Amino acid sequence: MTLFREIYSLLFTLFLLIVASLGYVQFTETQDFLTKQMASDLNNASNSLGLMLVPALETGDTAAAETLVNVIFEGGYYQNIKLTWLVDGKQQEWHNSIRIEDTPQWFLDLHLFDTIKKESTITSGWLQLAKLEITAHPGFGYHELWRIISNTLIAFSLLFLVAILFARIGLGWILKPLHAISDHARNVALRQFSPDMPLPRTSELKEVVQAFNSMSAQLKQVFDSLDDEIATLRKKTLVDQVSGLPNRQYMVSRLNGWLNEPSNGALFLARLDCLEAIHNRYGYQIRDETIRLMSIQFKAQLDDIAPSLIARISAVEFAFLVTNVEYEKLNKYLETLIRTINQEITKADCKPNEHYAIGIAERIELTTVTDIMAQADNALQNALQNNKVYQWHSIHEQQIFTREQWRTKLNSAIKDKQFQFRWQPVLRTDTGAISQRELYCQLQLGDKLVHAGQFMPYVDLLSLGSLLDKCLIQALGDHDVFAHNPEPVAINLTLESIISPQFHAWLDEFLRTSAHTKHICFEIPELGVFSNADACQTLCDIIRKHGAKFGIDHFGRQFGSMSYLQKLRPNYVKLDQSFAYYDEHQQNSELCRALINVAKGLDIEVIVTGIQEKIQLERFAELRIDAYQGYIAPPIQLELDAAEDMYANTVNNG
Repeated sequence: MTLFREIYSLLFTLFLLIVASLGYVQFTETQDFLTKQMASDLNNASNSLGLMLVPALETGDTAAAETLVNVIFEGGYYQNIKLTWLVDGKQQEWHNSIRIEDTPQWFLDLHLFDTIKKESTITSGWLQLAKLEITAHPGFGYHELWRIISNTLIAFSLLFLVAILFARIGLGWILKPLHAISDHARNVALRQFSPDMPLPRTSELKEVVQAFNSMSAQLKQVFDSLDDEIATLRKKTLVDQVSGLPNRQYMVSRLNGWLNEPSNGALFLARLDCLEAIHNRYGYQIRDETIRLMSIQFKAQLDDIAPSLIARISAVEFAFLVTNVEYEKLNKYLETLIRTINQEITKADCKPNEHYAIGIAERIELTTVTDIMAQADNALQNALQNNKVYQWHSIHEQQIFTREQWRTKLNSAIKDKQFQFRWQPVLRTDTGAISQRELYCQLQLGDKLVHAGQFMPYVDLLSLGSLLDKCLIQALGDHDVFAHNPEPVAINLTLESIISPQFHAWLDEFLRTSAHTKHICFEIPELGVFSNADACQTLCDIIRKHGAKFGIDHFGRQFGSMSYLQKLRPNYVKLDQSFAYYDEHQQNSELCRALINVAKGLDIEVIVTGIQEKIQLERFAELRIDAYQGYIAPPIQLELDAAEDMYANTVNNG
């Protein structure tokens, strides 16, 4: 029971006791007063009637005596009058059985008044004429007592209701700071730090509010300091201090993640020997300023062409990781890169298209970080030796289909639901049990099975992301995957779905009609959070409203504040694969530890990804992660047509 209800119940009980006590006192005093009044009236009536009957009794006029008694009997509340003539012993008796109006019978049956009688002897001088016995009728007492008690109860009830109403309003106003403290404490428990509460006028509550404000401010400072620590570590370990761009370590980690995801693109390596000439001619300050200005122009000019990661990996070398683009867009990116370099080196009195070279290596299947770095470097060395501005790596993988062919085939596949599924278990670190299963999709085109890495870039390019997500989610629902699988199923959402109001409305309706929302998880890439925080908030509110779960994928990949965790409140985060080898660099280890501490401090589960071997998992033992995922437990095929036997199959397959 809440404090408000306890105090309210106490006041209610005390007021009820007071009203009951006052009612009892009023009742007994009224009863006693009416008893005395009836006795007094009876005595007066007896005396008056005795005096009035003397002449009739002296003359023996029975009719006159009866007339006089009737006058008295009919005018008052008398139950019985008995007149006994002493001369001949004759008795006359009058009895009144009339019910009292406006008084309920059950109240009369309570017998609240005792029988009141008055006996007297009527005399004339020393001569006794008759005996008179009058019994008072209690109806007068019952009528008056009922009227007074009824009015009193009505008055007390109205007073009681008014008092209770004012007590409720008053208690609500008095305890309002306590409600604010309760809400504030709940938010602090959820690691949501709101502005300081205003101080109440009550001294005791004022001290409590001051204590809560101080505690909230200190906890907020702790989490802010963790966020600042992450930003400092990133700047120290992953950012080149001169250019402000990511460094080689960050580029290599992103390459690892990129090559393990369904995507395509290319890696550009640019060697700018002209920077050494600027250094020799003007000194390192001018060289560093040129690098800084060139980096600004790189980001400004190239981001409009295609999404890319730009990093400075050595004194005169830059790397450009261009993802999810086709060959034609890579050519346009290369042209813009060359033009930007020429513009910047010309400002430093260097000749365009001289003293720099670019090597390009496209991603092909089963490419490793070492392979693609070596291919890009070989292309760069060939360009330098042959005095060329750029050189593509000689191996060029022919595209399966053109863009329009991909458009036709993807639209047809989405319409006919031609996708196949695999899923990979996420295992708990403490028990080894399956925490969830992450879903992956493949596309069946004729007799050829196309992996997501081949068609997902075209899904993004052709703006088919939300249609694909609807198709996959609906397919899982139609085959009762959520109903038959005991563990939650994690579905990766595309960036288009995250920002699409139409997809939000569709998902809201789908979850509303689904009976197994607790078995559905949605994964939002961290890039989506930083790209459109408001859209992510709307999507997460819809997911949470229907009881489904959601997590943040590639956690820690993006440069930015982790404060979004307090706003979105995800159920879990998946560390970016670049942290799978976190202990190979001490500084990277500190960053990984700080990211985990931020998430655990907000009571968010942490899942580490990219685990290939058991020795990798052992390195995370001291970091209190909740679960892990990787090819240590590889994906297995999911047969939608056998959904009824899904649970048995997944158990047998481990």
